Amino acid sequence: MTAKLNQQQLDSLAADLDAIRDSVRADLGERDAKYIRRIIRLHRGLEIGGRVMMPFGFIPPVFAAAVASLGLAKIIENMEIGHNVMHGQYDWMNDPSLQSQTYEWDTVCTSESWRQTHNYEHHTYTNVIGKDRDYGYALLRLSDDSKWHPGHSLQFINYILLTVFFQWGVGLHELESERIRRREIGLTDKRDFLKGFFRKGGRQAFKDYVFFPLITFPVAPIVLAGNISANLIRNLWTSTVIFCGHFTEDAETFSEASIENESRGHWYYRQLLGSSNFTGSKWVHILSGHLSHQIEHHVFPDLPAHRYPEIAPQVEAICHKYGLNYNTGSFGSQYRTVLKRIAHFSLPDRLRLKLGGMTTKQA
Repeated sequence: MTAKLNQQQLDSLAADLDAIRDSVRADLGERDAKYIRRIIRLHRGLEIGGRVMMPFGFIPPVFAAAVASLGLAKIIENMEIGHNVMHGQYDWMNDPSLQSQTYEWDTVCTSESWRQTHNYEHHTYTNVIGKDRDYGYALLRLSDDSKWHPGHSLQFINYILLTVFFQWGVGLHELESERIRRREIGLTDKRDFLKGFFRKGGRQAFKDYVFFPLITFPVAPIVLAGNISANLIRNLWTSTVIFCGHFTEDAETFSEASIENESRGHWYYRQLLGSSNFTGSKWVHILSGHLSHQIEHHVFPDLPAHRYPEIAPQVEAICHKYGLNYNTGSFGSQYRTVLKRIAHFSLPDRLRLKLGGMTTKQA
């Protein structure tokens, strides 16, 4: 269990982290603009390359190259461009194409829905059980704060399905299916959301599964298979990155009572303890949208993400200063603890504890 901080310490923690934020903001400029524009050019080149190569996918190496190129393009657009732009990381550039409130990304989830469920709900109530619906995505039991029921014994199947169809799961997140199951709300209450979801989801499905195969009709099955494969690559990678940033063994949870009259320092405290990093190469960081530095992202969601590796040592030093766990490790080791968490909490509590299983770390 990590250190408990009193209000004076929390205020001091906030001042230390605010100083990092202010320093980066004061330094924003051409370097950051060049970076995001370079990434956009990379994304466009990969997408065009993948689309152009796909009709020649009857040649196996070309098919593999086309799928890889298009899959990487989708990953970069979703993770390093779309997600970060919609956090307002580049609003200061005053570039209409990079404005957080108008950007629309290449995935099923509408940007409006994402800003509500992710930017507001998740980042405000990170890992607060009962408030942060990202915690388990209403499908998975990941802490002993939730009562076990027999359906949880199959949650590995739910996890695999969520991973494979991740863009659709994220797109439907605002539906609040758990509240519908409890009959707290009905589908009519979600009419406007569902209209937007089907409109955006329909456009995405038409583009990848109808339009591009049709314009290459003689090889339509190959193009269709390639587009499905590229989307699958994107789904598998993005879901794994997100799970490694939130659901590792050492990621802590919080009660609703703990955030009553929450100070800025306590919000920072919660972000630090509820998030997880993983190490990797420069390209691992880029392809993860720099969510390999999930701790820094949760503390500074509106700072350009490519700055996170630079400030990570400062954030880690602050964690050590206050006796807080800086949760990091290799990608493989962090992912193993995610799978461990999913497996352990699929068991009935009595059996899980008898086997020496995981218990929730609640701050």
